[in-house]
Amino acid sequence: MAIVSKYSTEQVEQLLNDVLKVVDNHNVTTDLALMVLGNAATCMINQRVAPEQRKKLTEGFAKALKNSINEEK
Repeated sequence: MAIVSKYSTEQVEQLLNDVLKVVDNHNVTTDLALMVLGNAATCMINQRVAPEQRKKLTEGFAKALKNSINEEK
């Protein structure tokens, strides 16, 4: 079953493009970019999500990340 987002494709793509531009402008390695993005996710969860919802949200986020990885060679 497809997941329907409350955000438009345009909103998501624009924000993603902005974030990727910052990473590209800093010319960082993949591991540093992932570390910073992971730290940003942690900050967002800890600062904006109620403590009783953090575990469930984090598990869903991790599952969605894992499912979105392309394993083709």
